[in-house]
Amino acid sequence: PPRILTLEEPVLHLEHCIAFAVHGNPAPTLHWLHNGQVLRETEIIHMEFYQQGEVSEGCLLFNKPTHYNNGNYTIVATNQLGSANQTIKGHFLEKPFPGRILCLSPWGCLQSKDLTMVPPVFSFQVSIAVGLAAFACVLLVVLFIMINKYGRRSKFGMKG
Repeated sequence: PPRILTLEEPVLHLEHCIAFAVHGNPAPTLHWLHNGQVLRETEIIHMEFYQQGEVSEGCLLFNKPTHYNNGNYTIVATNQLGSANQTIKGHFLEKPFPGRILCLSPWGCLQSKDLTMVPPVFSFQVSIAVGLAAFACVLLVVLFIMINKYGRRSKFGMKG
């Protein structure tokens, strides 16, 4: 049956790597769990390994992980004779603004964990302000072009 020889905490090389080595004959199939859920490989998180005899060595690679990638990573190795798994804690980044307080005048102060609770009225007011600012910029550009095109010019092309 498969046996997990090593499973190391994440290390930063070119990408973050959780290194592993698994022994098994026949060669086991490998997959990963993140906090108990099956980990889907993407271009941001993917596994690379090579088989050398009965040992598979490789890395679970992370391209610029964030605090969302923190958690427990479990490698599961399975072949016809059985399965083995081992878990390691992966910590990449702290949550941004932990415990900071954001004050929005009409609604008082919010903890950073409450930022998802910002009223939709606030986002509507922000979109109105952005729209008005964009309209003012366009109006100023049009006025500048009009002044340059139709501004005071000598009728006879003479500079006075």
